[in-house]
Amino acid sequence: MLIRPRLIKLVNKFTLNRNVFSVRNELALSKRKYTNSLILGLETSCDDTGCAILNKTGELLAESLHSQNLMHLRHGGIIPDIARDLHSSSVEPVVSETLQQARVTMDDIAAIAVTLKPGLPLSLVVGMKYAKHLARKYNKPIIPIHHMEAHALVARMQHNIEFPYLTLLISGGHCLLAVVEDVIQFKLLGESIDMAPGEMFDKVARRMKLRNIPEFAQMCGGQAVEVAGSRATNPHLFKLPLPLADYKDCNFSFNGLKTSVLLHLHRKEKEHQITADKLIPEVNDLCAAMLMATSRHLVHRTQRAMEFCQQNNLIPDSKKQLIVSGGVACNNYIFNALSLLCHEFNYQIYRPTPKLCTDNGVMIAWNGLEKWRRGLDIVTDLNTLDIEGNSKLGESFISKVAEARIPIKLVKIKMRC
Repeated sequence: MLIRPRLIKLVNKFTLNRNVFSVRNELALSKRKYTNSLILGLETSCDDTGCAILNKTGELLAESLHSQNLMHLRHGGIIPDIARDLHSSSVEPVVSETLQQARVTMDDIAAIAVTLKPGLPLSLVVGMKYAKHLARKYNKPIIPIHHMEAHALVARMQHNIEFPYLTLLISGGHCLLAVVEDVIQFKLLGESIDMAPGEMFDKVARRMKLRNIPEFAQMCGGQAVEVAGSRATNPHLFKLPLPLADYKDCNFSFNGLKTSVLLHLHRKEKEHQITADKLIPEVNDLCAAMLMATSRHLVHRTQRAMEFCQQNNLIPDSKKQLIVSGGVACNNYIFNALSLLCHEFNYQIYRPTPKLCTDNGVMIAWNGLEKWRRGLDIVTDLNTLDIEGNSKLGESFISKVAEARIPIKLVKIKMRC
């Protein structure tokens, strides 16, 4: 009878030791699986602090994002000094949270991919300095990332898209058309000569006072305009011009369109004697008109880019693909208009999920992974790295497009908001 308790104790001890060994063995296997095979991406180019970790197959292990959107909405726009301070306070917690979610340490990271251009200089500096701090502390190389290249490539993470392809990048800070030939090879066909579509939406939405509608209070300008436009009862009430209609290139312009919208708004405010925080009764119709005019402009320029690519054999008939990315790509009305164009020209159209259209750490990590696989831009001399507030995308073909003077019979886009 005395032997039995001792036997049970020995069995329990053996079982405990075996379980501890099993757990340690699993952790060791986990370490061997992840060691030096992960890419950490860090994004601080504007007003979002983003971090993500991908493994060598492109699987997303974890991501974190700290958005400054609500803070900047209160100020009526992004203030660089405030953006910098918010990045500075959030970058370390965001990176730590991502590592914790992925259940890895910096020892498991092969390289750090970080946005160095283009963007707000004060914001870019925060990401660069923290990436350098991590690189020095843990002896890791840095992969410098071009923000627009990351937008152009991230759709490849979710779709089977082969090079080359045409991309339209539309956001609050950029608007451009380019041929993506490889991970670091781009031909720029056109860009905005004044402002980006997202910037126009933000400024017009603020002037329309859409934020005074509780439902729109925490929406960005583009989202508020899209929702308001979807409720239009007479979307053809306002006539807006087609920007750059007489210019046979692929550049964009939204300043004149913004001015036309604001003139209509001013006239209606005068007609209805609108005061203080009131909105004009036709605000939904005006939003719809702006959406339609913006879509027509984007379709017009993209159509010429398709024609130019056809004439110059830049994209084979077997690979006719248009990738739309950037924050404004989340706008379903605009994306549907571009989808109709692609149908007419036998193009396949893709866009990343909405979360990956806006700024995020995942696209930076993915761009870093694509470069890592090919041994491109892997930097160990950290003193050679610096930010660039302005940076063109790839090789400029803008003048060649203009010289081609390709006439366009604009595809009719029959849509309702």
